[in-house]
Amino acid sequence: MLNARRPNPLPVRPSRRGLLAGAGALVVAFRLDPKPARAAPGPNLADVKAQPNAFVRIGADDTVTVVIKHLDMGQGNTTGLATILADELGADWRHVRTEFAPADAALYNNTLMGPIQGTGGSTAVANSWFQLRKAGAAAREMLMAEAAFRWKVPVSEITVADSLVRHAPSGRQARFGELAASAASLPVPSEPRLKDPSEWTLIGQTVPRLDSVAKTNGTAVYSLDIRRPNQVTALVARAPRFGATVKSFDAAAARKVAGVLDVVQVPTGVAVIARDTWSAMKGREALTVAWDDSTAETRSSDAILAEYRERAKGPGLTASERGDPQAALKGAAKVVEAEFTFPYLAHAAMEPLNATIEKGADGGYDVYAGFQFQTVEQATMAAILGVTADRVRLHSNWAGGSFGRRATPTADYLAEAATVFKASGEKAPLHLVWTREDDMAGGYYRPTVLHRVRAGIDGKGAVVGWDHVMVGKSIMIGSPFEAMIVKNGIDATTVEGASDTAYALPAYRFGVHNGREGVPVLWWRSVGHTHTAHVMEVMIDELAHAANVDPVAYRLSLLTQAPRLSGVLKLAAEKAGWSAKPQDQGRGLGVAVHESFGSYVAMVADVTAHDAAIRVNRIVAAVDVGVPVNPDVIRAQVEGAVGFALSAVLRNRITLKDGQVQEHNFDAYEPTRMSEMPKVEVHIVPSQAAPTGIGEPGVPVLGPSIANAVFAATGRRLRSLPLDLSGVKGA
Repeated sequence: MLNARRPNPLPVRPSRRGLLAGAGALVVAFRLDPKPARAAPGPNLADVKAQPNAFVRIGADDTVTVVIKHLDMGQGNTTGLATILADELGADWRHVRTEFAPADAALYNNTLMGPIQGTGGSTAVANSWFQLRKAGAAAREMLMAEAAFRWKVPVSEITVADSLVRHAPSGRQARFGELAASAASLPVPSEPRLKDPSEWTLIGQTVPRLDSVAKTNGTAVYSLDIRRPNQVTALVARAPRFGATVKSFDAAAARKVAGVLDVVQVPTGVAVIARDTWSAMKGREALTVAWDDSTAETRSSDAILAEYRERAKGPGLTASERGDPQAALKGAAKVVEAEFTFPYLAHAAMEPLNATIEKGADGGYDVYAGFQFQTVEQATMAAILGVTADRVRLHSNWAGGSFGRRATPTADYLAEAATVFKASGEKAPLHLVWTREDDMAGGYYRPTVLHRVRAGIDGKGAVVGWDHVMVGKSIMIGSPFEAMIVKNGIDATTVEGASDTAYALPAYRFGVHNGREGVPVLWWRSVGHTHTAHVMEVMIDELAHAANVDPVAYRLSLLTQAPRLSGVLKLAAEKAGWSAKPQDQGRGLGVAVHESFGSYVAMVADVTAHDAAIRVNRIVAAVDVGVPVNPDVIRAQVEGAVGFALSAVLRNRITLKDGQVQEHNFDAYEPTRMSEMPKVEVHIVPSQAAPTGIGEPGVPVLGPSIANAVFAATGRRLRSLPLDLSGVKGA
C-alpha cells in the first residue's frame, strides 16, 4: 500500500528487490518473465507479469542513469535502450546517462533468450521495449504522486516533461532531483500508463548518441584499457592446428626475456606471463613447443569442400518440405541448377579478445571485459575458479566490436583467462591479451558452407519446384544450447532464412547435412542468413531471368502473403530508380530482399563491373524494424553492415592448408577501405509495430544484391562468395 499521506494514483504492488532508496535517488524498473527460446520479437504487455528491478536511477542533481543489461559493442544499443526509458519517464535527454548492469540473470535476463543474460540475435531493443517503457512510466508516476502530495493537488493535473514535474493550474514545478528521494519510498505501480505514440518526444527522433563524446575524447573505457594495481599480462601460445595439444615445451629461453615472470601450461596451450604486453609477446616468441597433432584437423579447405560436395549428393535431414519438388521438376519447362560455396570468415573486430581478472579481498573474483553472454561467462569462470557464480563479479566495459565473436557458448577466451589466472597462482591481477594474429587464426569462424539448388519454372515462368540441399557445420551441436536450438539433428541457426522462406514456392524441400570438420565455428553477424539469403536471392534472380520477368516484379509475385517484405522491396526499388536502369556499359542494378531477426530489409546495388574489377557505386536500402526508436542509429547500423560485409563479398576468406590457417592479419584479410565504400542511402518504413533489431539484418542482402548487379552489368552469373573477380574479365 502507498504511504497513507500520499494519494494512490494507480494499482500498486509492494516494493521488493529493485526499489532502492538512496541519498536523493529513485531507482526502479521492471522485469518481464522469460519467454520460450526463439520467441517472436516484441512481447505482448498483456502476457507478462511485472516485477520490480533496477533499470533507472534518478539523482539529486537530476541525472537520469539508465542501467543497460546488454553489451554495447558499437551498435548503439545504450542510446536506443536509454531512449525508450527516458521518453516514458519524461527525461531531459541532456541529463541522461548509462551504465552497464552487473551479471544477474534474475534481474537482467534477455527475455527472448530465456533465463540468461546475454546480447545477440539483434534482440536488445526487441526484448527490452515494454520492459523499459514500463520502468520509465512507473518512475514517472511515482514522481507525479510525490508532487501531487506535496502540492495537495489531484495527480491527474500533474504533467512531466524535460525532467520537470509541473502543475499548470498553480504554476508550480519541481525538478526530478528534488522529488527523487521521497518518491523512492513509494511502491512501484504495477500497471503504469504507457504513453501513446503521439506523446513521444524522443522515440522516433534523432537524438545525440550517448557514447559519442566519450569515444571521441578517449574517456570511454574498453577492456584493453583496464589497468589494475600490480597487473601482469599473459599471452598464450596456441596450437597451429585446431584440436592439437601440447606434447612438450621448453621455456628456458622465454624465461630469460626481460619482463617475463612465469610460463605455465594450460588446456589451450602454453601461457607466458610478463610485466607488460611486449615482454609477453617476446617471451612467447622465444618458446619452443612441440605439438601433438594426433587429434587435430589436418585437412586443407579444398579437401573439406570436396567432402561437402560428396555429401551434398544425398538429400540430408529434412529441415523444410512441402509438396513433391522432384516430381514437379520433372515436368518443369526450365530447370536451373546451381552450386554456391561460402568460406570460413573471421569476425576481425577492431579490439582483439582480452580480459582482466583479479582476486578480491573477500575471496571472490573481479573480471573486466566486454561480456556478451554474462550468465554463461560467469558460470564458466566460477566452475574453473572453484567458487559459486555470485563470487565472480563481472565489470562490463565497452567492446570494440564483436559481430558474434564474444558470445561463445563455451565462454572460450574468458575460460582461458580463468585457467591462466589459476595456473599463475592468482598472485596479481592478470590481463589476458589476444594479438590480432591470435584472433584471426583462433577459429570460431562463420562456418564454411555449400549449397546445391535445382529449381524449375513452368511455361509462364511460375516456380513449380525447388529442391535445395546444404552442407555446413552446426554451431549449436555439442554446445550447452543444443537442447534448446537443435531439433531432430537440425540446428535452427544453420537453416534459418531458407527453411522458413517467405517466397510462395509450391513444391519445396530444404535438406541439410551437418559438417564434421575440426574447425571451431560460431555465429558471424547475421548467422545462417549470411549464406541462406544469398542463395535464395541469387536463385530467385536466376529464375526471374529464365522467365524473362523483371526481378522486382518477379519477387513481388512470390511475396503476396508477405506485405512487410513487399513493402521494403517496393520502397528500395523506388528510391533507387529501378525503372531507369543504368545505360553505361558494364554497369547494372541488382536487388535482394530478406527477413532476419524479425526485421525486413531490401537493397538495390549499383555496380560497375569490368576488367576483373567490381566497383560498388551505391547501395539503396529500405528497412522495416517496427517502431524506429533511433532513426540515426538505424541508418548507422545499415551503413556499418555494408562496410562490414563488403570485404567478405568481394575478397575475404579464411583458408586452411594442411590444417593451418593462412590468413593472420589485415594484410591477407583486408577490411573494407574508405576508398571503396559506396554511397549508402537508408530509408526507414514508418511503423507502429513493436520494434525489432537492426544490428544484423543489413548484412544478408548485400552480397546477393551485388552479385545480381554484376549479372545485370555483365551477363555473368557469380554465385559463390567471395565473388570471383576473374568471372567478369572481358565481359
